[in-house]
Amino acid sequence: MNDLPLLGAHDMARFAARGFLRMDAVVPPDINAQFLREMGDIAPPEPGRKLRRTYGEMLANAGVPEVGAGVPLAQTYPQGSAMARMLALPVVAGAIRSLVGDDPVFDHHFLHVTFPPAYHAAGGGENVSQHTHQDSTIDPRQAFDLQIMYYPHDVTRDMGGTRFIPGTHLRKVSEAALGRYQNIRGQQHMVCEAGTLLFLHSGIWHGGGVNLSERTRTMFKVRINPGSSQVAKFDLSTLERPTGQRPIFYLKGPQPLSVEQILMTPEPWFEDDTGRLEFVNRVKFWRYLTGDAGYDADYWLTRLENLATA
Repeated sequence: MNDLPLLGAHDMARFAARGFLRMDAVVPPDINAQFLREMGDIAPPEPGRKLRRTYGEMLANAGVPEVGAGVPLAQTYPQGSAMARMLALPVVAGAIRSLVGDDPVFDHHFLHVTFPPAYHAAGGGENVSQHTHQDSTIDPRQAFDLQIMYYPHDVTRDMGGTRFIPGTHLRKVSEAALGRYQNIRGQQHMVCEAGTLLFLHSGIWHGGGVNLSERTRTMFKVRINPGSSQVAKFDLSTLERPTGQRPIFYLKGPQPLSVEQILMTPEPWFEDDTGRLEFVNRVKFWRYLTGDAGYDADYWLTRLENLATA
C-alpha cells in the first residue's frame, strides 16, 4: 500500500479545479480482452425489439457480478477477474487511494452500451444522446465519491463517447434541470484508445454521446465511496509551500506551474462575475483535500473572511 504511485500535487490540483483526471491506455490489452470476454455477447441485438427490454436482457446475461452497496472495494470483484486485475494496477490503485483514501467502499457499477443507428431505425426509435446530468444530486457533502469510467476498446469520435464539462463538479444542481443543455463551451468528448480510464468527481456534469458508428460502444462505470478520510492522501512531498499571496493582476511574464495557477485557471464556460464563485469553491475544496484550513489562492477567501473592525 505504501509503495503505490500516488498522485502529485499538480494532478491533485487539476482534479480539484476541473473535476476529472484522464489516464490513456493504462489498462493492458490482455485485461481489456478478458473484460470483453467476461461481459459476453454485447453485439447489436436483433433490430425491431424495444430498447428497454433488450438492454435489460443484455445486462442480465452479462458477466457483471451482483454486489450490494457498501461492500469493501477490495471484495467486490472475484480474484483474477478483469476488473480485479484492473483495479489492482499500481497506477490505478494509487490514484484511487489519492482521491478517496484507504479502504474505499463499492457503491454501484453499470455496463453502459450504445447501439448503432441501424438498430434504432429498425425499431422505429430515436438514436439520441443521453441528457446532460449530475449523478450526485441532493449531495451536500464536501466529501465526494469517485466514478471510474473504463473504456475497454477504442472509442472513435462517431461512436459518441462520454461527454463531460470540466469544472462543473462544484456546482450542485437538479439533475433534471440540466437536460436542456446539450452543448456547453469547453465540454470534452471521450475519444480514446482501449484501456483508457476517466476518473470523475461524482458531481461533474456529463452524459453519453449518440452512437453514429456501425459498432456497439461499451463503457463500464464503477462508483466508489470513501471509507475513511480523504484528507492529504496524495503525495504531499510534491506540495509547494507558498510564502505569501502572488500579485493578482500584475504578473510580470510567464509564471512557473503551481497549484495556485492551476486552481485559478478558468474554464471556457465561466462568466466574468459568477465564474468567481468557482474560484472560491476551488479554494475551499483544496483546503478540504489538504487539511490546510488557512490555505488561499489569489486572496479569495482571505478577503471574504476578513472580520477586522475599526
